[in-house]
Amino acid sequence: MRVAIAGAGIGGMTLAALLDRSGHDVVLVEQSAGFAEVGAGIQISPNGTRVLGSIGLADDLARIGTTPKRIVLRRWEDDSELLVQPLGDRPVERYGHPYYNVYRPDLVDALTGALAGVEIRFGVAVAGASTIDAGAALDLTDGTRITADVVVGADGIHSSVRRSLFGDRPSRFSRSVAYRALVPRVAVPDQPIEVTNRMGPDRHLVSYLVGEGQRYLNLVCVFPEATWEAEGWNELGSTDELRRQFVGWSSALQAILGHVTDPVYRWALHDRTPLERWTSGRVTLLGDACHPMLPFMAQGACQAIEDAAILARLLTASGPGEVDHAIERYETIRRPRAAELQHRSFRNATTYHLADGAEQRTRDELLASVSHADGEAAFDWLYGYDPLTAPLD
Repeated sequence: MRVAIAGAGIGGMTLAALLDRSGHDVVLVEQSAGFAEVGAGIQISPNGTRVLGSIGLADDLARIGTTPKRIVLRRWEDDSELLVQPLGDRPVERYGHPYYNVYRPDLVDALTGALAGVEIRFGVAVAGASTIDAGAALDLTDGTRITADVVVGADGIHSSVRRSLFGDRPSRFSRSVAYRALVPRVAVPDQPIEVTNRMGPDRHLVSYLVGEGQRYLNLVCVFPEATWEAEGWNELGSTDELRRQFVGWSSALQAILGHVTDPVYRWALHDRTPLERWTSGRVTLLGDACHPMLPFMAQGACQAIEDAAILARLLTASGPGEVDHAIERYETIRRPRAAELQHRSFRNATTYHLADGAEQRTRDELLASVSHADGEAAFDWLYGYDPLTAPLD
C-alpha cells in the first residue's frame, strides 16, 4: 500500500517508520528544509515509549532520555510538596516500559534513523488533499501531486490537510502563554532528577532535566495573556518579562530563573474543541492536526504516537477493498480517547492556576490525601494503554 504523509513531526515520523517496517510504500512530505523539531523538552510516558521501542528506538531512548525519579507538585511561595508520585523504575514494573524526559531534537535524530526506507520530500508545503478514484491525492504548493492509496495529514495545528477537508476551524485560546527556556545543568547542579510542577495564582512552572547526560534543565513557564493572534512556537520572549511574572515565588525558583539567558521563546497556548470527523474518504488526520491539546497532561506527542500505532496496524491488516473501513475504524477508536485528553488538559489550566483561597486549599488538601498507590492507579488508563495490542474491533 502506498501512503503519503504530510508533516514530519513526531507523529508523522512515527507513522512513517511503522508503515515502512510493515512493508508499505511511504512518502513523507515536510515543508521545512530538513528535520527540525521546535520546542525543547518532551515527556514520553509508557504508552509512547512502547511504540517507539517497537521501531527499534529502545536503546536510543535509554541513551538520550532521563528517567525522572518522581513527579512533584509544589506550592508556589515556598516549594512545599503538595503531591509526590514516585517514578524511577515503577513505570517499567507496572507497565513494562519506561517514562522518559527527552530533548526534542535528540528524539527527532533518533526517529530519523528509523526512516531508511521512506521517501522524504523536504522544502515543499502542502496545498490540500482529496480522495480520487484511484485512492487519494496530496497536492503541493509547487504544483505537483502525489497519489497514494491513503493520505494522512500529520501537519500540526495549522494543518493544510484539515483545512482542505473541513474548512477553517478557529482555535481556542486558553488566555495563557508559555515561555520555554533551557538552563545548562552545570549552572544548577543540585537540581533533583524529577518533574516539578510549581503551581500558583494564574500561573505555573514545570521543570525537568533533558538531553543526553542530563545537560539541560527544561523550563515551561505558563502565565496569563489577554489576547494573542499567533499560534507559533518560535516567538522571541524576554528574560526580564519571564522573571517579572514569577516575582515573589520560592527562593529556589528565583535562583533557577537567575540562570536563564536569551534566547527564550514564548507561544500562545491554543487547542481546538474536538472535531466531529477526522476523515473524508481516503484522507485522514493525525496528532495536532485533529486533536491539538494544551500541554497540561504532557500527552500531545504520546497521543500522536498512539494514533500512528493504531492507524499503521489497521492499514497493515487491510486487504483489498478494506482500506476505507480501516480508516473509519481508526477514527472511531482514537477520537474518544483523544477528546477526553483534550478536555482534561484544558481543565488543568484552571486546576493549576487557582488563586490562594478556599478552592486552592481544598485542591491542596485533596492532593495531599492521595496515596502513592491511588495516584499510580489513577493513571493506569493512560500509561497502561497499549496501542500495539489494543482491540481493533
